[in-house]
Amino acid sequence: MLSHGQVVRLIFGLKLRELRQEHGFTPAELARVCDVSVSYLNEIEKGKKYPKADKILSLSKALGVTYDQLTSLTLSRKLEPISELLQSDLLKEFPLEMFGLDPIRIVELISDAPAKMNAFISTLFEIARNYEMRQEHFFLAALRSYQEMHDNYFDELEQDVRVFVSHEKLSVGAPFDITQLETVLTQKYGYSIDRTALGAYTTLGRLRSVFQPKTRRLLLRPGLTGTQEAFVLGREIAFNYLHLKERPYVNASFPVRSFDEVLNNFKASYFAGALLMEEDSLVRDFQKLFASKKWEPAALLDLMARYDVSPEMFMQRITNLLPRHFGLQSLFFLRFDQASADAAYVLTKELHLSRLHNPHGNELHEHYCRRWISLRLIAEARHNPTPEAPLTVIGAQRSRYFGTEDEYLCLTLARAGSATEPAVSVTIGLLCDENLKQKVRFLEDPAIPLKIVNETCERCPIPDCEVRAAAPLEIERQQRNREQEAAVAALVNGG
Repeated sequence: MLSHGQVVRLIFGLKLRELRQEHGFTPAELARVCDVSVSYLNEIEKGKKYPKADKILSLSKALGVTYDQLTSLTLSRKLEPISELLQSDLLKEFPLEMFGLDPIRIVELISDAPAKMNAFISTLFEIARNYEMRQEHFFLAALRSYQEMHDNYFDELEQDVRVFVSHEKLSVGAPFDITQLETVLTQKYGYSIDRTALGAYTTLGRLRSVFQPKTRRLLLRPGLTGTQEAFVLGREIAFNYLHLKERPYVNASFPVRSFDEVLNNFKASYFAGALLMEEDSLVRDFQKLFASKKWEPAALLDLMARYDVSPEMFMQRITNLLPRHFGLQSLFFLRFDQASADAAYVLTKELHLSRLHNPHGNELHEHYCRRWISLRLIAEARHNPTPEAPLTVIGAQRSRYFGTEDEYLCLTLARAGSATEPAVSVTIGLLCDENLKQKVRFLEDPAIPLKIVNETCERCPIPDCEVRAAAPLEIERQQRNREQEAAVAALVNGG
């Protein structure tokens, strides 16, 4: 990330270069007037050096500005977007080094071509404003990119879990005994756990937990399942064991304060999942599952029940292991939410390894294709509600995208209650190629239906779709444009 000193030097250099050019000085001429070398002046303009007070005074006199004007962090209107970016929390906190980017190189790019970089940055800001993108959107996008860079498998975190389990002499057999986690939190890290106080805050119904750092008190909402408690306790252990200082104190999505907070929350969640679903054991279970020539949905449900975890925890853990242990790097993970039966489907989580697979999120308020198994299973679960608890259903589908050869094996778990209750589905999509055929023997099982799918109803030309939720407005608009272009071309050529 860029330090404050780097930002100050870069802004000073950009301002100096702009003033020099406005006054018609070449670098050699200004250097001679101010009694500095040309190479030193170039380093100042590139943000690599910051001159001493006497040189700043000399430069300000030569350029007809005051000392304070030259040293202020305000750039001209023309370069204002660069100043806004450099002084924003986004660039100051963004971990450039984590992506192999040298902050000094970013500085050089900006200083080498400030006008072009200014236009580029202005474009990014305009896009962000138009789509109401907040800082947290950039941080979450950066986190997804970080996961994709590592195929969503982090060996150091897996090793941390193994060392922790060995040191604390924990039993990792499925299902994981969560009383072990509570013992570690209370005896090793000095926590107290309250399972009643949070219930009084009825307006905070979505909060499962709140950590009060001053008293090291963990509030758990009454009525949490054992699975939900296990994940919360596992995260809390991770924050302490991994020494993750910047962290959220609640489990819900609130405005994030920094990228470190986003990254640390991911690390703690990864640690919790790896703790509750031991790597070697789960890999063996999936080797057995994939070796079957028949698709057996009950076997996958039984496996999830044996580990006693939620569908989302289970499927996300699979995305950690499939690339590393099965060589299945070309996959995606999706989570869809629907607040009630009458509400829109919302894509709330996505991860794409190897390339940007469809489907993916959009902010166009269009209707996602109802042929996706992710949405179909939510609808099916809602049609078969159980009075005791939300129904969990599982399904598999080979999804081929209309007009392409792209085909994915999609495995989906969906959970839904009554029409007024929220529902969720989680899906893993695996690219159907020779590698998948070798690793997943039930891929050719005729019991797995093949569906032709698309992205959104508005962009889908599939005729007579039985589940279309909206007219193909974008297809119709494109056709009108083509007709207009053809008419204009004919008119021009005929003239």
